Amino acid sequence: MDDSFIEARDLHAHYGQSHVLQGVSLTIPRGRSVGLLGRNGMGKTTLIRTLLGLVPASAGTVRVAGRDMTHAPTERIVRLGIGYVPEGRGIFPNLSTRDNLLMGARAGTQGQRDWTLERVLATFPRLGERLSNGGAQLSGGEQQMLAIGRALMTNPDLIIFDEATEGLAPQIVADIWRTIGEIRASGIASLVVDRNYRTVLANTDRGVVLEKGQVVLEGESGALAADSDALHRHLGV
Repeated sequence: MDDSFIEARDLHAHYGQSHVLQGVSLTIPRGRSVGLLGRNGMGKTTLIRTLLGLVPASAGTVRVAGRDMTHAPTERIVRLGIGYVPEGRGIFPNLSTRDNLLMGARAGTQGQRDWTLERVLATFPRLGERLSNGGAQLSGGEQQMLAIGRALMTNPDLIIFDEATEGLAPQIVADIWRTIGEIRASGIASLVVDRNYRTVLANTDRGVVLEKGQVVLEGESGALAADSDALHRHLGV
């Protein structure tokens, strides 16, 4: 049985005349965590949005849970078991914290309901103190917790984090990484984008580096973290 949950092959995508993704291939096995690295503007968010059908692929294929979903609408793709924590959080500012969480609540693809409202609130106690507050009334860190909690309420097989710690205070960043680690340990697959490449590699199984819309480096996270010359060459760090 193929253990790939997402398999993208020779993926191309454009924004107008700009050729952003240029033949990207990416595999995310079930239950495994992949870090997606690259400097700003190298195609990381575009790749995520193309996998989710938010940006149409101009060439190549995307298979999710063994099905060809290359040109499928986003709602069909995510129903196959994908939770998404977008850059900018994407919460609903006029809904309460409780309603933001409950609107995503559903059983997983195997009928699992491991992530309930109670479990999310146990993971993020600060949300429990603000259940009646509107999304716009929450701090940036609380909004990020809410975005992660909402994704978990879908009981996903894979969760995508796009810049989950950007602009947050150090203690909140530590809490987010702790939660990402718990999600990884629970057997949920993940795709993680973050500027702190060392923390990404410390919390994933494999790493993939994009440069100008192409995969230029990939391998086991530990091996990549040890290859400082390659990381400096492609990430400028």
